[in-house]
Amino acid sequence: MINQTLNEADQKMAKSVEATREEFAAIRAGRANPQMFSKLTAEYYGTQTPIQSLATFTAQDARTILIAPFDESSIGSIERAIRDSDLGVNPSSDGKVLRIVIPELTEDRRKEYVKLAKEKAEQGRVSVRMVRQKAKQGLEKLEKDGEVGKDDVAGAEKKLDALTKKHSDAIDELLKSKEAELLEV
Repeated sequence: MINQTLNEADQKMAKSVEATREEFAAIRAGRANPQMFSKLTAEYYGTQTPIQSLATFTAQDARTILIAPFDESSIGSIERAIRDSDLGVNPSSDGKVLRIVIPELTEDRRKEYVKLAKEKAEQGRVSVRMVRQKAKQGLEKLEKDGEVGKDDVAGAEKKLDALTKKHSDAIDELLKSKEAELLEV
């Protein structure tokens, strides 16, 4: 029972780290990255649809992304979704594809993105701690029900703390690399 609880906690914490990694990918860093569009949706036949399922995204060079819609009639709604987003980019259309030139980030904008990255990292750490808290409650319930001994729970809590530290450190490493990427000129 203890191992099952620890394994579930480890898996959930790993998912929190992965979710944080995806959040970081959506933060623009001054170079062309198709992942920055992963959270955007556009209206397609009356339904909000992720734009990554409506088109292919290619990084032509370090500062240009080419978006080729599968259905040319959706180009207007994709263009609107990108323009209305908080990415700070302006797509240009030739009727068949959208071309987005990623402008240089200003110092203030870089600082805003670093602040945003820190907020996302804190959300990830909070998520990891919540998983730890739930697992700890589960362990305490096992002890209270008499299924396991106090020493077993104490050992399991130490393992749980080690798991929490491992996953929090992983989020800190992601944050450090994202900060370096954002502050790179």
